[in-house]
Amino acid sequence: MSWLTSGGLPGARNRPAGHSVWSVGVRLATWNVNSIRTRADRVVAWLQRSDVDVLALQETKCRDDQFPESRFTELGYQVAHVGHSQWNGVAVLSRVGLEDVEVGFPGMPSWSAKEGVDPAPEARALGATCGGARVWSLYVPNGRTLTDPHYRYKLEWLEALRTAASGWLAADAGAQVALVGDWNIAPQDDDVWDVRVFAHSTHVSEPERAAFRAIVDAGYADVVRPHTPGPGVYTYWDYTQLRFPRREGMRIDFVLGSPALAGRVTNALIDRQERKGKGASDHAPVVVELAD
Repeated sequence: MSWLTSGGLPGARNRPAGHSVWSVGVRLATWNVNSIRTRADRVVAWLQRSDVDVLALQETKCRDDQFPESRFTELGYQVAHVGHSQWNGVAVLSRVGLEDVEVGFPGMPSWSAKEGVDPAPEARALGATCGGARVWSLYVPNGRTLTDPHYRYKLEWLEALRTAASGWLAADAGAQVALVGDWNIAPQDDDVWDVRVFAHSTHVSEPERAAFRAIVDAGYADVVRPHTPGPGVYTYWDYTQLRFPRREGMRIDFVLGSPALAGRVTNALIDRQERKGKGASDHAPVVVELAD
């Protein structure tokens, strides 16, 4: 794990003039960037345009020593990142403070893709306190197929997350917690362009959806959907088969907020424009605004 503070005092709000989209508040975003080294220029440009205060990243696909920290510290963000290889990797960037960095949540399962190799924790969860809110950048396991061991691992991972997240609210019902990232689950039929295409596939299976609902039922509301209702509203479009221009996507990136955090949400958007153009990630950023 690597993290670095630069660019002024922790908590400084250095908003560039002329870039405000909403009324002044705290802007929290999540984005699966599908390789931060490939898309660092796009992320930097987007941060400058969007005026986001806290950005959770997934699929950074690099080791800690390869993460381009200076690109973001130069903009006034503090950086926390965990990555072990060219797979997975999560980060939190914040210009409203970054404290109590935690790699992995309590009870997070381990995984080994190779027989005879001991399971080890993957770089899929990173927590940090940013401006008083506990932000978790999460990259939920894909599951691969319904018969793959990775699917069982995915369900175990989600159950462990539910247990940990329930414990946080049991310890402090007023805690401001944001569980954000790529969940690799489409909780409702409207969250995919044609649910029939996904019959007998991961992402839409009832056990996965039940695992997602269990976290919602534990007290974490989907704070984006009320502001971006479907159908036809997605956060991910595969690179193949012209999925994006054909509007054939999936809603699998979410911000789930504890009651105290959800009560601060005043607006939300999915920045579909950022999926366009050369070198785009296959995911769009998801942004929420929190009242001060």
